[in-house]
Amino acid sequence: MALVRFEPARELDALQREMNRLFGAASDGESSGVRGWLPTMDLVEEDDALVLRADLPGVEEAAINVEFQENVLTISGERQPEAQSQNGGFRLIERPSGAFSRSLTLPEGIDPDSVKASFTNGVLEVRVPKPEERKPRRVAINVGDTPAVIEGGS
Repeated sequence: MALVRFEPARELDALQREMNRLFGAASDGESSGVRGWLPTMDLVEEDDALVLRADLPGVEEAAINVEFQENVLTISGERQPEAQSQNGGFRLIERPSGAFSRSLTLPEGIDPDSVKASFTNGVLEVRVPKPEERKPRRVAINVGDTPAVIEGGS
């Protein structure tokens, strides 16, 4: 009887390959179609604005859509796969391509016309000015014939 050394990394790799085969992920680089992907994003709160930065390397500026509707900011677009020669040899393709869409719900009261976006070195930056805080207002209440003033929130 031969002894076989147990190597957990090899077993996990075999399991991953089998899962990819079962779900059609084609991890060997021979993709049968365009795969979708999700870009990484940061949302930072500054004193006067919310700033969203999304990494979109290899995406053309014309292929990016930024929409703000009903307090939802949506960034969508598509990264095209690179043209590849079919000459022989080993290939490993890990960079995903295809359509993407990310949405974030933002606070109420944001002026859609104040949202600004810029795209530099593969990073999309969307600046959303914070809405002005609602201030309490004074409401006059008549009690009998004497008006009284009380503070109330809106």
